[in-house]
Amino acid sequence: MKLSRRMILQGAGSLPFAVASLRTGALAQPSPAGPGEVPPTLFVQGNGDYDALWMTTLWRMESNGIARDRMAAINFTDPNARSDDKVEQAGRSSTEDQRRELAAAIAELKRRTGAARVALVGSSRGGYAIRNAIKNGGAGDVSHAVLCGTPNHGVFATDDQPNSEFNGRGAFLRSLNDGESEVTPGVAFLTLRSDGMDKYAQADGRFIGKPGTPTGVSVEGPELKGATNLVLGALDHREVAFHPRAFREIYKFIAGREPARIAIAPEQSVRLSGLVTGTPGGVSTNRPVAGATVDVFRVDPETGERKGSAVYSAKTGADGRWGPAQVEPSWSLEFALAAPDAPTTHIYRSPFPRSSDVVHLRAARPLGPADKDAGAVVIMSRPRGYFGLPRDVVLLDGKEPSDVKSGVPTDSTATLRLSAGEVGRNIVAQFSEERIVARAWPASENRIAIAELTY
Repeated sequence: MKLSRRMILQGAGSLPFAVASLRTGALAQPSPAGPGEVPPTLFVQGNGDYDALWMTTLWRMESNGIARDRMAAINFTDPNARSDDKVEQAGRSSTEDQRRELAAAIAELKRRTGAARVALVGSSRGGYAIRNAIKNGGAGDVSHAVLCGTPNHGVFATDDQPNSEFNGRGAFLRSLNDGESEVTPGVAFLTLRSDGMDKYAQADGRFIGKPGTPTGVSVEGPELKGATNLVLGALDHREVAFHPRAFREIYKFIAGREPARIAIAPEQSVRLSGLVTGTPGGVSTNRPVAGATVDVFRVDPETGERKGSAVYSAKTGADGRWGPAQVEPSWSLEFALAAPDAPTTHIYRSPFPRSSDVVHLRAARPLGPADKDAGAVVIMSRPRGYFGLPRDVVLLDGKEPSDVKSGVPTDSTATLRLSAGEVGRNIVAQFSEERIVARAWPASENRIAIAELTY
């Protein structure tokens, strides 16, 4: 039987994935104990990211019998790294800031569940916070550490930017990697990496703005001496955390057994809630935005047109929270977000098969000079992975977007600008077999539409 990409991504039934390539160093710690109670699990975001990226992973965990209250996903207050880890920078965090926030989240999950130890799963920069917390006093609180695409030996390893946390020769990574083993005793470590498709594990500097300049790192950069190191094939930097294949390895390592299913089990009734945040000074943060209006509409999956009045409407308070909105698992949805000092953003989404309290909403970037002649602006967004031709079919309004390039995946968004006469028509965003329909809203009213893909 030929498998479609959608079948693979959704993990239809209990679809088995090909065995990942195993690379285990001579100093590797013993594998975790056999099947038993799965420890409470805390998911940790990457640079500039937010808790909502773990939504599908949380759903898959729930679909395998893990109670939602035994899981958490952290929202670092300021998720972007400083240019210089030792110099304060508005809206950005140091490695120590992240260590403190993660330590507090670990303590809270232990308190809530009564567990002695928890498992930690991190994407990209989130792995730095995990390693830092474990090495500096937290090893007794953690049973497992899974690092997904974490640039453990740097995005670059050069004499430039000596205080960047992403520099493999810098003080931060040298302190984490010091010693014969690069992991902390007493904690089971797993690394997941790509086989050449991770833009932050490349020998050439073209993805950090220095084409033709050696970075000093390689595709093996995310691996650690002393850890179990798995290669997941041609997945990209984000997919090694959020793809169903990554879920299988995460679950198997923490639970000590194969997941019973990869597919997300739908619920009969779905409740959605989350947080509204913003980008003060052009830097994305996870600080709550008060006074934002959130309207949720059911829309026609073929046209993007609204089907009746809003099924939910409210304004955020000081905590930035919205919800819960009660919807059906078969409904395609539009989230209309009107936040202070930001474009009104219309986010179109495929159906939510399960409830979620991490439906994180952030307004689109402001309209800029490139948009000045556009009647409407539509953005296609793939938060849990990058676009990369020819690996995938990516079509926006029936064409390959000009800002999606072949080779190593580098883009998670693609932009379409329409004439004034095209305002109001439906725009189809097609990623392989996932299809989202958005409506073109007038840019003259400071409105932007986003077609947000689940996979």
